[in-house]
Amino acid sequence: MRTALVIGATGLVGSHLVEQLAKDDYYSKIVILSRRTLQYLHPKKVVHVIDFDHPDPSVVKGDHVFCAIGTTIKKAGSKENQYRIDCEYPSRLAEIARKNGAEKFILVSSIGADPKSGNFYLRTKGQLEEKLKQLGYPGLVILRPSIILGKRKEFRLGEKIGIVLVKALNPLMIGSLRKYKGVNASDIAVKMIMEAKSTIGGFKLL
Repeated sequence: MRTALVIGATGLVGSHLVEQLAKDDYYSKIVILSRRTLQYLHPKKVVHVIDFDHPDPSVVKGDHVFCAIGTTIKKAGSKENQYRIDCEYPSRLAEIARKNGAEKFILVSSIGADPKSGNFYLRTKGQLEEKLKQLGYPGLVILRPSIILGKRKEFRLGEKIGIVLVKALNPLMIGSLRKYKGVNASDIAVKMIMEAKSTIGGFKLL
């Protein structure tokens, strides 16, 4: 039986992920790292409230690490804060988890992620990917979805407009354009778990 460690459990993908992990008998325990207290009425779910700037290594433990953390500049307040949340936090936790024996790391990144991109968001995601590659995980899976479809708790005008356009254009996204199709958050969660359970190790970019 395995332990799943989840970073970013309260987001759109993360919330779907936690619920699906709870139903999967492959995992006997789900460790959730959070900045605030969360209430889960499920015996498999264990919440550790941590200081992400100074995480306690003793609670950053799991066989498979699932990372779906992410924010916006508006919510973070500045590019510096967004970079800390989107890149520094997950890379630091990934390093600790690896030292504690984690075997696989599954990340939700973004289409177009590039450490040298002129776009701040894509550059941040790309730099996180590069940091993770240096940690020596036996299995590292990076998913790069386009616009993620689903109902968020907070309202994001730009994303709402994008979702409307993506839904209208999705039927036209064939061939080389397929990678730009909008993806349901629940489907991403399913893919993350499937990849984590795969016996094939090494690096995989999806």
